[in-house]
Amino acid sequence: MTVADYIKQCLSVEEYSFSLTELQTELDKSEASIKSELSRLIEKKTIVNLRKGFYLIIPPRYSKQGQVPIQLYIEKLFKYLNRNYYLGFYSAAKFHGASHQQTQRDYLMTKKPKLIDIKKNTFDIRFFTTSKWSNKNILDRKSDAGIFKISSPALTAVDLIHHQTKLGGLNRMLAILEELAEELNQNDIAELLTWYPNKSTLQRFGFLLEEVGADENFSNQIKKHLKKSKFFPVLLSPKTGQNPGAVDNFWKVAINIKLESDL
Repeated sequence: MTVADYIKQCLSVEEYSFSLTELQTELDKSEASIKSELSRLIEKKTIVNLRKGFYLIIPPRYSKQGQVPIQLYIEKLFKYLNRNYYLGFYSAAKFHGASHQQTQRDYLMTKKPKLIDIKKNTFDIRFFTTSKWSNKNILDRKSDAGIFKISSPALTAVDLIHHQTKLGGLNRMLAILEELAEELNQNDIAELLTWYPNKSTLQRFGFLLEEVGADENFSNQIKKHLKKSKFFPVLLSPKTGQNPGAVDNFWKVAINIKLESDL
């Protein structure tokens, strides 16, 4: 069997990726001859070497774009990397129907240590890392290639708020937060409050939920949670060298930017 035959076999069962290790197990060939076949297929744009030892298959229906949707290979990539992950930020928002911010880039959260971003051909994948990993608020979604993991609406919202300065700022995401608020439910928020470690982000989240006119049950849940311990004034948009000072709203959020949704 050739590498091309193996690829046909993969596609027949909706598999869009494979590793060099898999090929070495499946094909009775030397590593050198497998690699030379791989090189020819890369030249023909049949496959892409996404990460060392990991390849994506570009079937005819995706050849114009030169890439396959991330949900068709992400679970397999992270099994190969032996890492926890979830599709998050703007990418998750799109799956939750909040596709206001169209982006060609894919965003993933993974556990530390940091992974190097992928920018290759038409692929643009940005990795964020956290040391506070929890399996809560991570949903299983189904794609043609099987299950993949995605952050829930509540986790998507707090991740966007927490990393706002690296993601284009709050105004870029305000319309998305409005749309995500429609997908929230009380169980999702209750689960988030059992583990989410960043109190200042929860303050901003509660404040913004009120700003976008979300169901007040959601902000009330966060209020109840925050009342259990001390919390301190924070800037709505973190800025080095700027101090929140005294704040006169429940959330202790100092409004240091003009909020303008582009919805």
